[in-house]
Amino acid sequence: MWYAIISEDVSDSLAKRKVARPDHLARLNRLKDEGRLLVAGPHPAIDSEEPGEAGFTGSLVIAEFPSLDEAQAWADADPYVDAGVYARVTVKPFKAVLP
Repeated sequence: MWYAIISEDVSDSLAKRKVARPDHLARLNRLKDEGRLLVAGPHPAIDSEEPGEAGFTGSLVIAEFPSLDEAQAWADADPYVDAGVYARVTVKPFKAVLP
């Protein structure tokens, strides 16, 4: 089943994001290579694809896992969690309808 992993950043998270980004992306790329990643990306803090020093306010990952518990465990092990980027992470089932 698909699961949405919705993360909210702490204030001024950009420096922490930069440090943990390579490991964070490596995990996402593993999901992609396994055909389990629907979409992933950050939420810019301003109305721009390249927010620069404004940074980001969180992230969204929609990926396939065997269960909610496994999706939660994957989210809990994110390098951004260890680096203190995220203030809160919510994992919930997702049903893809469109397109």
